[in-house]
Amino acid sequence: MKIVSWNVNSLNVRLPHLQQWLAAFAPDVVALQETKLEDSRFPDTALAEAGYRSVFAGQKTYNGVAILSREAAQDVQIGIPGFEDEQKRVIAATVGGLRIIDLYVVNGQDVGTDKYAYKLRWLDAVHAWVQDELSRHPDLIVLGDFNIAPEARDTHDPAVWNDSHILTSTAERDALQRLLSLGLHDAFRLFPQEENAFSWWDYRQAGFRRNLGLRIDLTLVSESLRARCVAAGIDREPRTWDRPSDHAPAWVELA
Repeated sequence: MKIVSWNVNSLNVRLPHLQQWLAAFAPDVVALQETKLEDSRFPDTALAEAGYRSVFAGQKTYNGVAILSREAAQDVQIGIPGFEDEQKRVIAATVGGLRIIDLYVVNGQDVGTDKYAYKLRWLDAVHAWVQDELSRHPDLIVLGDFNIAPEARDTHDPAVWNDSHILTSTAERDALQRLLSLGLHDAFRLFPQEENAFSWWDYRQAGFRRNLGLRIDLTLVSESLRARCVAAGIDREPRTWDRPSDHAPAWVELA
């Protein structure tokens, strides 16, 4: 069973890429972020023709999340329970007995800003919610664009992306570690990986060609799923296409 996270950075622009990639990679579940579409414009008919059912929560121009699956999703949750937020950043559903939480984590702008404080509050709310979800759904996957590079090796230049920089600051990484401490595992790190393996590259300064990237798209699996993980990785191919998303799909395969 292949489960994937992909920040498509506008589904309106990237739908042909998504259709091409679905046909080639044949995932079972795909969690999308930054669809940037109101629900009335979501291409669920086109995706159904590709063999996928969709649940989604979007808004015009910004944010937006969706879960695509070959099997119909059940028990859909939009947003973090008890956390008031107009931004469409969270969707969860149960597919084939797996509880899947799709997150588009707040960027945070810069350390010390109001948006950074909002990011930390948001992550606290996610922690409490995931803790509750784990108590009810032992087979749980939390995946998405986390806007946090877990370790120095997940950045192209740790001297630049240091503990005072957004996406790599101490408080952000601590929040991610608190989430992992609930009993989640970074599936990518369960297997040997090449050095300098990233999932996001800036469009500027030939970032992809020079591999000036960050690994900020994560697939976190619960303890009960750890033994079922047989592979995990990042598919760089779509990043080479014309007018690509700045993110590449991050995936995990379960037996």
